Amino acid sequence: MRSIMSRTPYESSFSFSRRHFHRIIAKVELGAVASSDADPTKPRGALARLKSALASAIARRAARSSALGPRVVGTLFGRRRGHVRFAFQIDPRAAPAMLVELAMPTSSLIKEMASGLVRIALESEPSAGAGAGDAKLLEERSWRAFCNGKKCGYALRRECGEADWRVLRAVEPVSMGAGVLPAEKEGAGGDGEMMYMRARFERVVGSKDSEAFYMMNPDGSGGPELSIYLLRV
Repeated sequence: MRSIMSRTPYESSFSFSRRHFHRIIAKVELGAVASSDADPTKPRGALARLKSALASAIARRAARSSALGPRVVGTLFGRRRGHVRFAFQIDPRAAPAMLVELAMPTSSLIKEMASGLVRIALESEPSAGAGAGDAKLLEERSWRAFCNGKKCGYALRRECGEADWRVLRAVEPVSMGAGVLPAEKEGAGGDGEMMYMRARFERVVGSKDSEAFYMMNPDGSGGPELSIYLLRV
C-alpha cells in the first residue's frame, strides 16, 4: 500500500509528454522543410496529416488524464438485502467513470461502518487479449474484493443502468451524507428501500496499477474513515 500513498505529479507528467510531442512535431517540420527544398515535387499534405495525427494524440491523452481529477464524488448504495455498489463521478451530473458491484451484502458493510474504519481493497489481474496492456486500471472488469482484510468475494464493473441512474439523480443534491431512499414499489417494505452514503473522495494515483480513494470529512470533523484501494497485481 505504500506506493499508493505516494503522490504522483500528474500535471508535470502530462506537461513533459506534451513537450515531447511538440519536439517531435518541430523535428518533423524541419525535416519536411529540408526534404521539400531538396525535392519540390514531394507533397506537403503528408506533413499536415502527421501534425493533425499528433495533435489528436495529445488531445486524447489530455482527455484520458482529465477523466478523473484529484477530487471525485463517490456514492455507495444498495438495498438492505442486496449487494453494495459504488460509483465515482467527476461531478454529480456526470456519468460514472467507474461503477462496481461487490458481492458483499449491504448489511455487512453497515456493520463494518459501525467500527468507524472501513478499508476496501480490490485486486485485479491484467486483462487478457489484444490491447489489454493499454487498459486503464478503472476499466478492469473483475476484482477480488477484501473489506478490512477479510475476503468478501468478487466485484464486477458494471455499466450504469436505469436503476443506478435513478439513485444517482435522487442523491445529486447531496454533497455529503447518508440516508435511505424509499422503495420504488408500494408494499416492498424495508427490503425495497435503497440505502446510500455519499461523499467527496481524494484520489491518489500511485502508478498505472494502483490508485486509492480516501473519503474526505468536511473541516476535518470526526466521522467514519473509508478508503478504497484499486490494485492490479
